[in-house]
Amino acid sequence: MNCAACGSPLPFSRAIFHCSCGVFVHAYCWEKHVSQAHQPAFETGTVDLNDEFRVSRVETEQASKIEQASEAEQVSGQQITSPDE
Repeated sequence: MNCAACGSPLPFSRAIFHCSCGVFVHAYCWEKHVSQAHQPAFETGTVDLNDEFRVSRVETEQASKIEQASEAEQVSGQQITSPDE
């Protein structure tokens, strides 16, 4: 049996992880498998001394640009279909 993340054989005497999706991975390949196969949503930022998480400014600007672009696509798609009706 081979690791789903790196393809190397899984040794029988070492710890391996069994994911809820059904694959087996090395313990050190777990993060790679989760980030590649499941692509979880996450935010990057900083934590201050009061344990408050602050989202990085660059990420929020990118997210707002993506939202604006998707809204523009939806509006242009509606304009194209509405004259045909």
